[in-house]
Amino acid sequence: MEVIKSKNLVKRFGNVEAVKGVSFEVQEGEIFGFLGTNGAGKTTTINMLCTLLAPTEGEATVNGFNVIKERDQVRGSIGLVFQESTLDDYLTAEQNLRFHAYAYSIPRKTLEPRMKELLEMVGLWDRRKEKIDAYSGGMKRRLEIVRGLLHHPKVLFLDEPTLGLDPQTRSRIWSYLRELQGRENLAIFMTTHYMDEAENCTRIAVINHGKIVAIDAPDKLKDDLGGDVVTIKTEDNSKAVILLKDQYALHPDQENGTIRFTVPHGEEFLPGFVSGFPLRLISIGLHRPTLEDVFLKLTGRAIEEQKTNQTQHLKRRRRGH
Repeated sequence: MEVIKSKNLVKRFGNVEAVKGVSFEVQEGEIFGFLGTNGAGKTTTINMLCTLLAPTEGEATVNGFNVIKERDQVRGSIGLVFQESTLDDYLTAEQNLRFHAYAYSIPRKTLEPRMKELLEMVGLWDRRKEKIDAYSGGMKRRLEIVRGLLHHPKVLFLDEPTLGLDPQTRSRIWSYLRELQGRENLAIFMTTHYMDEAENCTRIAVINHGKIVAIDAPDKLKDDLGGDVVTIKTEDNSKAVILLKDQYALHPDQENGTIRFTVPHGEEFLPGFVSGFPLRLISIGLHRPTLEDVFLKLTGRAIEEQKTNQTQHLKRRRRGH
């Protein structure tokens, strides 16, 4: 069953077209990821699906409700966790959740067991009486996820859900999400910069300059690269790229002084290549394709640098600089 359906969704801000005819579907119980750099259109798309922005063109439904004509029904059937905390730091965790329950008209007899269940799952039940300003970043993120799930939504939207958190905290959060997703048949729609986080997805849409350039399961996207990834540095990379194209019929990419290309059966390819390549090789590596390789091949740029820059910016802002 489709819980999200987008058809030719477009968003313009003046003369800038941020989202350019995006079409996709998300199934019930699926973890669907949007993978892209800053400014690719990820958050803008989420905001249209959550009725926070009106599409310029196209149409979309969430849980069968039209995002333009049935905004209240859409909002009542989704959970949303933003990039930055929207919790009230002057309230306790429990007070934050009760305020959310009031806004969604959750009956008290439903709220009490639901709140206890979710807070125990994320390890915050014993700290529910503490004010949020005493919480770490990871604790706040866990509480925001609890808040987003409190009213039994059909779809949970996560916009960069673990940005700026340490790997151990990110791993714990995903353990909670996978448990809930399996138990409640919850659909999760997420944006991310983290390649390891994207591996949790059932399917991934790679978005670049407002357009979806590929949609598939992570393993299928990696398989579509056509083999193992070879990375080399040479004494003359410009000349090496020409040689790889003309003499080896390969399709190399160059990023930060490193040349990448894919070949079937890389371990068998390397010995003959090393002995026969006419330029001096400074370094050479071989690995199975990763989502980073997929992203680089599809978009022509790496995602890691932008991810690091955004994380550092977020940490500076949280420190008040």
